[in-house]
Amino acid sequence: MDLTQFVPMFGSFAFMIVAFVVALSVIVAIHEYGHYIVGRWCGIHADVFSLGFGPVVYSRVDKRGTQWQVAALPLGGYVKFMGDANAASVGSDGEVAEADLRHTMLGAPLWARTATVAAGPVFNFILAIAIFTGSIMYQGRSVDPLTFEELRPLPASFESDLQSGDIFVAVEGFAFDDPTREVSLVDLVPVQERLDYTVIRDGREITVDGPYYFPAAVSSVSPRSAADDADIKVNDVITAIDGVRIYAFSQVQKMVLAAEGAAMDFTIWREGETLVKTIAPRRVDLPNPEGGFETRWLIGITGTIFFEEMRGSVGAWEALTIGVEGLWDTMTTSLSALQHIIFGKISTCNLSGPVGIAETSGSMAEQGAQSFIWFIGALSAAVGLINLFPIPVLDGGHLVFYAYEAIARRKPSDRAVQVFMFVGLSLILTMMMFTILNDTILCP
Repeated sequence: MDLTQFVPMFGSFAFMIVAFVVALSVIVAIHEYGHYIVGRWCGIHADVFSLGFGPVVYSRVDKRGTQWQVAALPLGGYVKFMGDANAASVGSDGEVAEADLRHTMLGAPLWARTATVAAGPVFNFILAIAIFTGSIMYQGRSVDPLTFEELRPLPASFESDLQSGDIFVAVEGFAFDDPTREVSLVDLVPVQERLDYTVIRDGREITVDGPYYFPAAVSSVSPRSAADDADIKVNDVITAIDGVRIYAFSQVQKMVLAAEGAAMDFTIWREGETLVKTIAPRRVDLPNPEGGFETRWLIGITGTIFFEEMRGSVGAWEALTIGVEGLWDTMTTSLSALQHIIFGKISTCNLSGPVGIAETSGSMAEQGAQSFIWFIGALSAAVGLINLFPIPVLDGGHLVFYAYEAIARRKPSDRAVQVFMFVGLSLILTMMMFTILNDTILCP
């Protein structure tokens, strides 16, 4: 047996694991730091801040007496506050002096405990907003009017007479900027290999020749999709499907829809090389802008225009607003998807567990640093949201206990807390086992 055939596979697997560990470690560190720092502000002392579980690989004790450590299993983390019987802050170890009781989680006022527990998810949301905002500021936005910067990496047949700084006026007589238009420009422009573009160059309006406006150039690949499994990459250009010449992304969409899951041969241009990939479309549940989901045949790619447009800066306040909207959209879409899964309206394949998240981490990292960082933001938002679910063991379960304490004017009994914690832990473990089964067998 030639063991060298396993080297690419091992390298890909190792890359996926590293990407997963990096993404998870960042999110966990931010989450647990939220608990730690707000607890400290509220007068609650932390004995241990751990990134990971199991045997300690590295540790140090700071001037406040908190042990900061990195453990061998990078699958989570925790903050153990003074007097806690365990990392879940359930029960007391019974070794706290009366004078130090205020500095424990159990002895702190209700408001301090509530703020400390809620801080974990809140810090995850802050991380998500920061990443979304930073991404918007880094990318910028298209200048108005739409202006040509440079040609994207495309086959030689896509050559163009456009020059950097050309301002787009119209394509095949259809204006780029038409506020009265009710349909997309892509739906109006004839699907043909070459088009006439009206542009303003050096103050003069001229007509130049160029390729189809929206070619079958891949701008993103959905993780764990048919295209991802076939190793389709960003900047690949689809030039033919089953021998049929392709020069418009809309042609790909129509042929994928018509195939209804049948495998098709995609001819791909990649950095001057021609490849052939066999891809079978899959049924995918997509969120509708007006709410709900629709099921469509997809291979998991998005297209883009044939050129890079000039981009301008986005103000900090505007970018922050967009970042907050991004967090809200991520959370509402996630909750809607979960609701539709529970009521059987969409497939459970939309639910990912550790294996699916690891595969997605690797896929997004392969698409570049910007995609990977954005994924960390989206995952941070999801982790924060999940932790607010009213399930014992999660932060949301603790907040439910605190809400009961605020209303009943007394803490729930230790026995009740233990029972609810057992139920919550059983539920979490069951869901984890289901998602692993979902990722590996039911929806591989």
